[in-house]
Amino acid sequence: MPESFSGRLRSVVTLSVPAILAQMSSIAMQYIDAAMVGSLGADASAAIGLVSSSAWLMSGLCTAAATGFSVQVAHLIGAGREADARGVVRQGLVSVMLFALLLAAAGALASRRLPFWLGGDAAIRPGAGSYFLIYALAVPAVELRLISGSMLQCSGSMKIPSLFNALMCLFDVVFNSLLIFPTRMTALGFTMPGAGMGVAGAALGTALAELCTAALMFRAMAFKSPALRLTLERGSWRPTRRCLANAARIALPMALENTVLNSAQIVSTRIVSSLHSNAAIAAHSLAVTSESLCYMPGFGISTAATTLVGQSLGAGRPDQAAGCARISVGLAVALMSAMGLAMYLFAPALFSMLTPDPAVRELGARVLRIECFAEPLYAVSIAATGALRGAGDTLWPSVMNLVSMWGVRIPAAAILSRSLGLAGVWLAMACELGLRGLLFLIRLLRGRWLKTGIRV
Repeated sequence: MPESFSGRLRSVVTLSVPAILAQMSSIAMQYIDAAMVGSLGADASAAIGLVSSSAWLMSGLCTAAATGFSVQVAHLIGAGREADARGVVRQGLVSVMLFALLLAAAGALASRRLPFWLGGDAAIRPGAGSYFLIYALAVPAVELRLISGSMLQCSGSMKIPSLFNALMCLFDVVFNSLLIFPTRMTALGFTMPGAGMGVAGAALGTALAELCTAALMFRAMAFKSPALRLTLERGSWRPTRRCLANAARIALPMALENTVLNSAQIVSTRIVSSLHSNAAIAAHSLAVTSESLCYMPGFGISTAATTLVGQSLGAGRPDQAAGCARISVGLAVALMSAMGLAMYLFAPALFSMLTPDPAVRELGARVLRIECFAEPLYAVSIAATGALRGAGDTLWPSVMNLVSMWGVRIPAAAILSRSLGLAGVWLAMACELGLRGLLFLIRLLRGRWLKTGIRV
């Protein structure tokens, strides 16, 4: 890796661009789902919005499990130990797929009661329960896609995961078009077949898109990757104590972090549902989807930072790891600040694409503009998380997220929503993101995370 600032910046940008494109495809898929379901009315949007935080919790746990093994791969490749990296790939696949099956079973069992627990209106509970059940059953496919893509990225291959994630967006459009809507005549004069499944069709379309993408991603990693393909030698698939211990050291704090973040999101959804307005639930859900356009560059850069820091530390270069981390954070702040400004200016136009309901449009655009002011410091926390993760430092980010989410966001949202409604929930969110960014900046600049290390 280059030693100069410009060389490191080039490395960060080179790895970030494909990762950002992958994020764009993921965000595009969320927009497509939101727009297609939004055309069915506010109740349909509210049904998905009610359980979306719970779905994110499951996805976050899958990400944590995959990262526990993929970070080890980054360190081993940085040290030039590719055969050992492939050993971790085998052990990781067995471990995370067993975990995914257990998680899917738990989600399926909870799906019927979840809308009641979240305080959903009777009109949206059946759709919400069906959506979450289908998503839960698709979790093994989600996990396979995540670990295959994460392994490829940590080996330095960013283009292939980006390509397949973009293709997943296309799969989603096709499957959703066939499953959400009934058979209909198009503007071009031909009949489009459809299953007319509504909200359940959106979940099934996404599940099928995940399954197709997972198969392609696994094939690219297991049979095509120069560094990781499993046909190079016959190795054991039985997880070793050291590999599992390293994975647990990385993944358990991440799982705690995701549980803290997403359980707080679930409680936020419960606070929003207590406003007794399906329009507020729909506006909240669509605003969360719209905001994802802002943090898309940050998560792409975060992925690159994980790879660069992990490989640098694997090569015994903590100075290089620190330089890449700082450059990643600076680039994320610049891009997300620009995206936040654009989002503030075009919020009403975005909502006009997502829903035909004027009340949802007006409320959603108003709360989204509140969040735009938090984007610079939110960028710090996103990019810094990726850098710390590459070093195996996942405990302290979990602690900082616990403090900011449950110490600031939830109490503030509960208090402010009483007088300001949905705007109060989003004002609390913006303040919490600012505090979180400051905490991560302090952790990054102190440099203690460079000494956490993992033995691979």
